[in-house]
Formats: sequence, structure tokens, C-alpha cells
Amino acid sequence: MTIRTILVDDENLAIQGLKLRLEKFPEVEVIDTCSNGREAIRKIKTEKPDLVFLDIQMPGFDGFSVVTGVMEIEPPLFVFVTAYQEHAIRAFEANAVNYLMKPVEEDKLADTLARVRTRLAEKRSAEEAEKLKNVLAEVAPDAMEQLPDEPDTSADRYEKLINIKDRGQIFRIDVDSIEHIEAAGDYMCIRTADNSLILRETMKDLERRLDPRIFQRVHRSTIVNLNQVRQVKPHTNGECFLVLDSGAQVKVSRSYRDVIARFVH
Repeated sequence: MTIRTILVDDENLAIQGLKLRLEKFPEVEVIDTCSNGREAIRKIKTEKPDLVFLDIQMPGFDGFSVVTGVMEIEPPLFVFVTAYQEHAIRAFEANAVNYLMKPVEEDKLADTLARVRTRLAEKRSAEEAEKLKNVLAEVAPDAMEQLPDEPDTSADRYEKLINIKDRGQIFRIDVDSIEHIEAAGDYMCIRTADNSLILRETMKDLERRLDPRIFQRVHRSTIVNLNQVRQVKPHTNGECFLVLDSGAQVKVSRSYRDVIARFVH
């Protein structure tokens, strides 16, 4: 899979540095570079890249203005690259694949490109299936009626293993072993029955990687693995606690009471 890529940054050194790091990924083809937002919008519309690495802080049209400016076409995937941490929330609200801090670290770049490959594969598979259906509907409508119902493959797109760099080591965590996840600013505390690890990622981005049929938000800052719940304990004011297999207890706030309905039959 070739990933046609455009780099956008008003600092030439930043573009050259990112190009150098991307040379380690042969599937990434840098087809163009842009030094400002207005040029980026024009190139994205004409070149139609798969991926854009986009600086946020630029004179004139900033990174978010670029995203807004290409919404009339089918937009590419965006990865924001910036020196300013305070833009992180807006970046994920813009549905960016990831948010990288300058200077870009190689392991975070590798993780980002893994996510890009997954998103592009899903997109291309869906497009090919839709094209085939359209052709069949036109040339063989009777055959379309005989097609079996599509199998539910939605779970396949969610991650089964998560790599977490913590205390100078890389841990490979089986997603099914995660009991619950707690947010602490821009960090996630991943708790299993016998370990607690810190992951530098926003809750919104982590939620996109986990199967929502299994991992549910039960509090503004807590996600729980429903398969690990063994007891529901009522509490005051409409709140309750979920008792997990390890014996740990997680509070469910009133705003997320609908989660409890999954355990009531």
C-alpha cells in the first residue's frame, strides 16, 4: 500500500526533518510540500493525497483552517504536528489520526503510521465493496437480490494488543486483560488485574481504538471492560459501583446509568 503524503509547515527545517524520518517507511511517498495553509488547501484539492502531516501554528491560514477549507471534497487523513500542547483537544475534535509534538519521536511516528494504514485499509475496502455493489445493481440486479447478508466484521477493526511505553520499557498488553482505564490529563492509566501502566494519549483517541461493545465510558474520566464486571452495587443519588473480577470497584456516575442496563435481564 502506497500512502501518498503531503507535508505542510511554514518552517523548512521542520519539513526536511520530517521527510528524513519518513524515509524509514517505504510505503510513504511524499508527493509535495507546502509552506502555508492557503497553498496546502490548493494542493490537497488538486493532488488528493491519502495523508497530510499538518503544522497547526502558521501565519494566515492555520492548520485547523486548512481542514475546514477542504471539507467540500473527500478529505485525506490528517496528522497534526506542532510544538504547542494546548492544541491537542481541538486536533482530536477535528478527527485527526494523531497529534505529534515537535521534535517528532520515531516510535510515535511509527505508531501513527500503523493507525494510518489501518484507517486507509478500512476506507479502501469499503469503497471497493460499494463499487462492486453498484456495478452488480446495474448489470445483474437479480444477482444482487440473492447476495447473502454481510457478516458483522466491525470488531475486526479494533485493536487486540496495545503497545505501551512506560518506565523505559515497552509493554504489549492484551486488550481483553484490561480491567479499566482512568484519565489523568493527557495521560491514561491502563489497569489490568496485576499491573498499572501509563499511556500518553487522550481518552477520545483511545476510545476509537477499543471495541465499544466491550469498553464503555462509565464516568467522565473512566472506561471499563464490561467483560470484567462481576457485580453491580447500588450507591446513593443514582450512582453505583461495578465490582470487577480482581475485586476492584469502579464508580458509575449518573450520566452513564444506561451502561447498567446491559447487566439487567
